[in-house]
Amino acid sequence: MLWGLAAIAIVGFVWLQVSSRSDQRTDEPAFRADFELTDHQGMMQTDEDFAGRWMLVFFGFANCPDVCPTTLAEVAAVMDALGSDAVQVQPLFISIDPERDTPQALAEFIPYFDADLIGLTGTADQIKRTSETFRIYYEKIEEAASPDGYTMGHSSQLFLFDTQDGYAGAWTYGTPAEEIVSDLRARL
Repeated sequence: MLWGLAAIAIVGFVWLQVSSRSDQRTDEPAFRADFELTDHQGMMQTDEDFAGRWMLVFFGFANCPDVCPTTLAEVAAVMDALGSDAVQVQPLFISIDPERDTPQALAEFIPYFDADLIGLTGTADQIKRTSETFRIYYEKIEEAASPDGYTMGHSSQLFLFDTQDGYAGAWTYGTPAEEIVSDLRARL
């Protein structure tokens, strides 16, 4: 009998906790874009500079041999497929390799992908803070065959942020441009 009452009390407590949390739910995003970085033209950019536009954000590095250029090519295809709706979307490439990816290095890299892509970089501390805000992983990996003796391991998803900098979703590496375009058109 005592165990039964205890079980009922526990179930009641859990139910109250869950129902009180559901009453407090809002439409707030899981997190917001938050950064202050230098673009590939040497200008300081923050998330506020893109207020009112959707942001497609990818983290990577210019010396990446495969994932980064493939994803940025997909982003260019998405922007092209959006046609006149592309003005509502700002694609951003945020470097996780501030040692090599200076604004000058990004100024040489970014034009390969067109699509009004903006490359962003910063100090090691700025990149660390930005990666924590966006909840991405990156690490320097020693590799003798790579330029300067290292490569970078990193998260490879393409993020979408709404017009108020709120996280709206992400696509995994390899998601076809057509699927991303379809999803974006439904949101714009």
